[in-house]
Amino acid sequence: MKKSIEIINKKASFSYRLTEHFTAGIQLKGGEIKSIRNRDVVIKDSYCILINNEVWVKNIHVSKYKQDSTDQHSPNREKKLLLNKSEIKKITKSIDEKGMSLIPTKLFINEKGLAKIEIAIGKGKKLYDKREDIKKRDIEKQIQIEKKRGN
Repeated sequence: MKKSIEIINKKASFSYRLTEHFTAGIQLKGGEIKSIRNRDVVIKDSYCILINNEVWVKNIHVSKYKQDSTDQHSPNREKKLLLNKSEIKKITKSIDEKGMSLIPTKLFINEKGLAKIEIAIGKGKKLYDKREDIKKRDIEKQIQIEKKRGN
């Protein structure tokens, strides 16, 4: 059984109200896929942009694969996302609304061994929304602790 590789952007769900999710392929070079399989990747501060009806992801840090002898990529280079035209049109329509962003939420390897990224359309949360989320999470933790003590 293969081990599942999933890198999740926890900051995305905390900072944004995520609505629509899309799964896209990533155009990679050389040893980048091996670095992803080794989990040498950071997607915390990444975001997506639209250029000429193409979706590009910025600020994904894919470390150089240690056994790679070529200098094929820089760790923070922009990577093109592979989506259908219909998905790109839907994304473009949603992003044109004021305050909407396209944020990577999860990077994973699918069952065929290909690197995929889940992106979501989201609207930034206000500070009071974030505080409310923290309060709800703390209450849930407290309830779980009390349930364990009761048993």
